[in-house]
Amino acid sequence: MKPYRFYVVFGLLVLTALFVHFHRDVQVPVARPLTDIPERLSGWAKVDETRFSEAVLKLLRPTDYLYRVYVNDQSHPVSLYLGYHGGGPESGPIHSPKHCLPGSGWQNISEKNITFEVGEDRIHLVEAVYQNGDARELFLYWFQVKGESMTSEYALKFAEIKNSVLFNRRDSAFIRISVPYRQGDDGVLALGERFVRDFYPQIKAVLPQ
Repeated sequence: MKPYRFYVVFGLLVLTALFVHFHRDVQVPVARPLTDIPERLSGWAKVDETRFSEAVLKLLRPTDYLYRVYVNDQSHPVSLYLGYHGGGPESGPIHSPKHCLPGSGWQNISEKNITFEVGEDRIHLVEAVYQNGDARELFLYWFQVKGESMTSEYALKFAEIKNSVLFNRRDSAFIRISVPYRQGDDGVLALGERFVRDFYPQIKAVLPQ
C-alpha cells in the first residue's frame, strides 16, 4: 500500500472511531409487537412460551424478545428465539451461540453457512449441530439488520457501525430456531428449514426495516 493510502485509511478509521465514541444512537422500536408472530401457522401450534428471569435478562440485555416452542402435526417440537436489540443505551450486544452454547455444556459437532430463498428474500443462516450428553440438537440462526440477514459476528458489527454513521441507529436482531433430534430421526434439517420458510415472513414483519 502506498504511504498516502495508508494515511487516508488510518484517518478514516480514526474519524469513524471518534464518531462512534461521541455519537449516541436512537432507540429504534420494533415495527410491530413480537407477540404478533402467530401462535398457529401452517400446521404449527405454540405449546409453550417462556419469560426469562431478571438474571438472564441482565445478561442478554435485549430490548424485547420472544421465546416459544411450537409443535408440528407429528408433535415434533421446534423452539424459536427472537432477541431484538434496539440500539439505545439500555440495549446490550447480541451474544453469539458460538460462545454461549459451549459455555452451557454444548459441544459443536458440525457447522456450515447455508442460503435459501423465501419468496423474494434470500436468507443467510448458520446450520449447526450441538450435543450435550445424550441430547443432540440442530440450530439454525442468523443476525438481521435493516432487513438483511448475516451469519458472521464481524458482518454484524460492520452493519451496526455503518448504520450508526449513516442512519443514527444500531438496532439488530438475533433469530435462532432449534430442533431436537429424536431416536431414528433423519428429517430434522428439513423440519427446521420448513419452520424458517413458514415463519420468516412473520419475523420480518415485526422487525424494523
